[in-house]
Amino acid sequence: MRIVITGGFGFLGRQVAGALLRTRTFRGTPIGRLVLADRFVHPESPEAADPLVRVVQGDLADRLDEVFAEPVDVLIHLASAVSAECEADFDLGMSANVDTTRALLEAARAQSAAGGPTALVVFSSSVAVYGSDPALPLPPVVSESTLPTPRSSYGTQKLVCEQLVAEYTRRGFVDGRVARLMTVSVRPGKPNAAASGFLSGIIREPLAGLPATCPVRPDLRVALASPRRTVEGILRIAEAERGDGAGSLAGGVPVNLPALTVTVAEMLSTLREVAGDAVADLVTIAPDPHVEAIVGSWPAVFDNARAASLGLEPDPSFASVVRDYVDDHADAVAGGLVEARAIRTRR
Repeated sequence: MRIVITGGFGFLGRQVAGALLRTRTFRGTPIGRLVLADRFVHPESPEAADPLVRVVQGDLADRLDEVFAEPVDVLIHLASAVSAECEADFDLGMSANVDTTRALLEAARAQSAAGGPTALVVFSSSVAVYGSDPALPLPPVVSESTLPTPRSSYGTQKLVCEQLVAEYTRRGFVDGRVARLMTVSVRPGKPNAAASGFLSGIIREPLAGLPATCPVRPDLRVALASPRRTVEGILRIAEAERGDGAGSLAGGVPVNLPALTVTVAEMLSTLREVAGDAVADLVTIAPDPHVEAIVGSWPAVFDNARAASLGLEPDPSFASVVRDYVDDHADAVAGGLVEARAIRTRR
């Protein structure tokens, strides 16, 4: 079995790769090769050093022949330009998100037409496909039956790709699945260009002893999922068998991954409770209308029933999200401000 992860050296790509390398199986079948495709490669990462892994470096659109040099059984498509950069550069978003996704689907289609396997394709979409249109406001609780009306270029591009995956699946070219990701928090590492990046930064930076700016009003409600729950959801959707039974994936409707709904104020209050005043006081509230317009257009409350049918549940609390982050990234916590061991024991 050959599995390809695009964006394989991004944060989620490495997390998904790590999970697969720990089990070394997919649906009980041994993985023969795990291909990590990305523009930027971290050769020092443990994933790159694993003998099961092959690295494909460069612009994905220029490396399709290499990606499909051998049959692809599973394609987990995580590579994407993110929200703020798509809003700033329309052509970049269309090229990186829409054009590249269609090129991948076409390569998978060609593989099947030539007698190769029908690739199982998992596309990572986003909560950004939803928005409140003046003529059709969002309902109080959003589900997969809610009409997507994106209010950003990024959300529109993700919705276009969802429909492409659905059509290629309907025609039998691929076995496509769509996972709509909630905002992932807390992400480790450096900030990225996502409009929602502050939802990690207002926790990650203070825990590291660094100041952070919150660009939205504190009463804004958001839908979050921890990295652990996000990776679990992606892989559960990938491995689910088709069918109507419990734990099976029925139809071609996207799955909204489980959402934990919190206000930004609750996030900051949790940081203060878990890490102390000195840490929480490193956050400054400075609303940015541009950021708030994007993030504020996304729904915050979801019906998690479809995800629950696959055995997926949201994080139990934001405190658990913060503690998981400290457990997983204790080296990123400033000892002078927070004693990681103390945070772990406050459960």
